[in-house]
Amino acid sequence: MREYSTPMTIEIPGTGNLTDDVVRNAAEAPDAVVFSRPDGSGGWADVTAATFLAEVTAVAKGLVAAGVQPGDRVVLLSKTRYEWTLADYAIWFAGAVTVPVYETSSAEQVAWIVADSGAVAVLAETADHVARAAEAREQAPALAHVWSFDDDAVGVLTTLGGDVSDADLEARRTTSGPDDLATLIYTSGTTGRPKGCELTHGNFMFELGVAVDELDDLFDEGASTLLFLPLAHVFARIIQVGCVKARVRMGHSSDIKTLVADFGVFQPHFILAVPRVFEKVFNTASQNAAADGKGKIFDRAADVAIAWSRALDQGRPSLALRLQHALFDKLVYGKLRAALGGQCRYAVSGGAPLGERLGHFYRGIGLGVLEGYGLTETTAALTVNLPDAQKIGSVGRPLPGTAVRVADDGELQFRGGQVFRGYWGNPEASAEALDADGWFRTGDVGEVDDEGFVRITGRKKEIIVTAGGKNVAPAVLEDRLRAHFLVSQCMVVGDGQPFVGALVTIDPESFPAWAQAHGKTGEIADLVDDPDLVAAIESAVDDANKAVSKAEAIRKFSILPVDWTEEGGQLTPSLKLKRNVVMREFRAEVEGLYGS
Repeated sequence: MREYSTPMTIEIPGTGNLTDDVVRNAAEAPDAVVFSRPDGSGGWADVTAATFLAEVTAVAKGLVAAGVQPGDRVVLLSKTRYEWTLADYAIWFAGAVTVPVYETSSAEQVAWIVADSGAVAVLAETADHVARAAEAREQAPALAHVWSFDDDAVGVLTTLGGDVSDADLEARRTTSGPDDLATLIYTSGTTGRPKGCELTHGNFMFELGVAVDELDDLFDEGASTLLFLPLAHVFARIIQVGCVKARVRMGHSSDIKTLVADFGVFQPHFILAVPRVFEKVFNTASQNAAADGKGKIFDRAADVAIAWSRALDQGRPSLALRLQHALFDKLVYGKLRAALGGQCRYAVSGGAPLGERLGHFYRGIGLGVLEGYGLTETTAALTVNLPDAQKIGSVGRPLPGTAVRVADDGELQFRGGQVFRGYWGNPEASAEALDADGWFRTGDVGEVDDEGFVRITGRKKEIIVTAGGKNVAPAVLEDRLRAHFLVSQCMVVGDGQPFVGALVTIDPESFPAWAQAHGKTGEIADLVDDPDLVAAIESAVDDANKAVSKAEAIRKFSILPVDWTEEGGQLTPSLKLKRNVVMREFRAEVEGLYGS
């Protein structure tokens, strides 16, 4: 069994919790700007360390006054915004546990998470979110409060906590230690029900201690970043906590339509994004160039950028390549960097594979994309490429204090202080994920080279990860789809793709009656494109999509002319789908969903 470990380089505190960073910042640098928030007129208003501490304290007192106890779970259901971060730290100040939920989650998903976590309160964003949370009350008897940011939750809680003393809050704040739960982040499981990953204050302290130290080029004094990924995802969350720890100025943006304008005003020094964002930037730039009659120039510029990056790995680029690169830097690359605000030097990518071509392209235009790897269960990054230690196409080396090994079946397993302590209320799943020695089984297949760089070569689990980094549990959608009388079998696809799709087969026993009722003649194979049959399956897809968020919903499907059977080799004797067989036999149909 191949194993590689990176030695620890710093000392991780054995006491305290994540709130200590907020208190320390206000004490050591009260006037330091730690946040900038939209001012309502297109600009940004600065928030100092002292102001942030005061606002966090006021909201935390309101939570205490409302009856939130140490260890209680509080759900955060909102887009990425300043109040999200404010509430997150306020929950920790009150000694409680944050349970983030994607703002796109369906009412069913919200109800499950609120009930399973035993949440006592929900901090939501909009009236629609409040309505979704309210639907959970029947299943969640512990739920006592629902507040809305759009309905001045911050002001309401600040007023509510007016009688809570500083001493009482300080006692609450210091209740939690490294071994205490900081957050429950629900992630999709193979059973279809989201599982709550228990991440402690110590998990975050370890992860950020080593990550901030290793990525000192990013988390440097005077640096800034603009968060636009969902803070419900551990990837954005860990950057949030890292920025607070390192006093990196942070802004929030959740409207993709204004993102480029926000970049221009905010001028971040680094960003984090999923591969789909980098793909869209590249594709949009290429399409715009083609529309302006400059498609060939852009294509040549892209080739030169990629060649430049590859040459950096092999030594000094040739004189001819340096001249071409300088020319395209003025014509093309500078404009792309300007679209990110003009100050951005690095981007951190995770959630799905980026691919070597895009990695080389962005490095070639002057934006180093540092690809990493991790899961919710590992408090985000286990490995990461560093500015001075990078292999494009890999996900980097293990962070200090982290070990990786490749099991006999090719599965990557990791051990380190960032690995979670288990799944909430699910000891069976915890035992499956963690062995007695603390090794976490990732479910991903990969390899480790002699220098410790890790490459992901496949997925052992059935969980789909889209190009946007969204984890999708196929069982939720497939079970709902198969409930339709016309559907025999189905398989949800979309791993590494921009959206979720599905292959659907028709029940040969139900089909004749449907065909007769609709005046159809012919076999299933003759009617796969029939508008009425397509409409019927589309109705089934729409129903299945109600169980998931928009990002997980099926956007395209294909009706196949043949069914999947045990005799055909697509199903096991227990009628479980052999996904690898279906992917091999129907690869053309899957590629057709994505136009390739």
